[in-house]
Amino acid sequence: MEGDRITRALSRIEAAAARIESAAAQPVRAPTPSPDADLQRKHAALVSEAGAALQDLDRLIGSLER
Repeated sequence: MEGDRITRALSRIEAAAARIESAAAQPVRAPTPSPDADLQRKHAALVSEAGAALQDLDRLIGSLER
C-alpha cells in the first residue's frame, strides 16, 4: 500500500512539473504596472514561496530516486 501512495504522489508531482514546464514555455508578458504596493509585496512573497516549494520537491524527488 505504501508503494501505491508513493506512485500516486510521484504521478501528481510529474503532472505538476509538466504544467510548470508548459507555463514556462509560454512567452513572457510584460507586467502591468500596478500602483498597489501591497499587491506587489504579496506577489513577490508568492513567487519566493513557490520557488522554495519547487526546491523542496526537487530534494524529495532526489531522495526517492536513490
